Amino acid sequence: MSRSGHPLFPVAHATAWHTRLRLLIHPFNIAGLFTWGAVALSLRWIKPELLASAWALLLVYLAAMLAHELARARRPLLADALLWLEALCALALIWLDPRIGTAQVLLVVWTAQIAACWSPRAALGAVLLANAAVYAILRAAGHDAPLTIVALYAGFQAFAALCAYYATAAERVRDQLALVNADLLATRALLADSARDAERLRVARELHDVAGHKLTAMTLNLRALAADPAFAGRHEVAVAQQMSAELLGDIRNVVQALRDTRGLDLATALRALAAPLPRPALALSIDDDVQVTDAATAEAVLRLVQEALTNAARHADADTVHVHLRRDGRRLALSVEDDGHLRGPVREGNGLAGMRERIAAADGTLALSTSARGALRIDASLPL
Repeated sequence: MSRSGHPLFPVAHATAWHTRLRLLIHPFNIAGLFTWGAVALSLRWIKPELLASAWALLLVYLAAMLAHELARARRPLLADALLWLEALCALALIWLDPRIGTAQVLLVVWTAQIAACWSPRAALGAVLLANAAVYAILRAAGHDAPLTIVALYAGFQAFAALCAYYATAAERVRDQLALVNADLLATRALLADSARDAERLRVARELHDVAGHKLTAMTLNLRALAADPAFAGRHEVAVAQQMSAELLGDIRNVVQALRDTRGLDLATALRALAAPLPRPALALSIDDDVQVTDAATAEAVLRLVQEALTNAARHADADTVHVHLRRDGRRLALSVEDDGHLRGPVREGNGLAGMRERIAAADGTLALSTSARGALRIDASLPL
């Protein structure tokens, strides 16, 4: 019977849907939807013969904007293509009827998106290219002040880009601090367990060396006293001998129990490590006979699971990471598998290479493979 089991599939499925819903109702997306709605209202002023085309472009823009958030983690290339599709739809709306002047707002929303996803240099180049296209469209349509209009919306774009950039940077820093805090909590849990183990061992030694020694001496003295003819028939001496022997046996049992209950609380440390991550969730299973007393082994397990959680979130877009610890003779067997899907073969980057080096330093072995569904599987063995 394990200390904790895997969650049921509906729970992981519900978590995935919750994550997607959270992405869709992000404040940036809500603002984008309101902006889209305002542009949609302005279509009542467009020429009737262009209304169907304008609505088609506007709906494609909306679909691309919403799909981008869902594809951003799983398929980055598709997400980038959707961003370019948004820009093309906005430019096509401007080209359909430049006199309305509301479709340029869609490029402001688009600028905020690319500022949050792309590097500053790539985002700046894309915005300059889009604004050059707007200028060309307005100039070809005979607009009186195309440069003024472009400069006006460029100011809004710069404001939106800066807001998105700093908001994204703040989120990254927050996530990094959460991970560091989780790392500290997990390490603190291991240190506290290690300190408790050391204290239990100290108490066990004190009981064995001090109380056990004195009780042994007292038992010998009582035995000598019972051998004296003057006290041989005394009932009190026999009772004292029996109580001394029982007390010595009780102390030995306590000492043995203190030594047998040693072991670090890996479950608490691992859950503390995974707690701040919105996804993937940690499904932890530890067999009852698993007892890790070595701090170096516990640290290796902690770092392996930490790297597995990070890889599952970044590269496999997994919702759940299953971790199972079991005893294999005099070694600890650890298996980690997520429910995501790797894009391409397993390549050992810095994270996996560091994981292998850490396991090797702890006199362990590490094997990487892919499951039938294409998820990464990690099997490690460490000494107990």
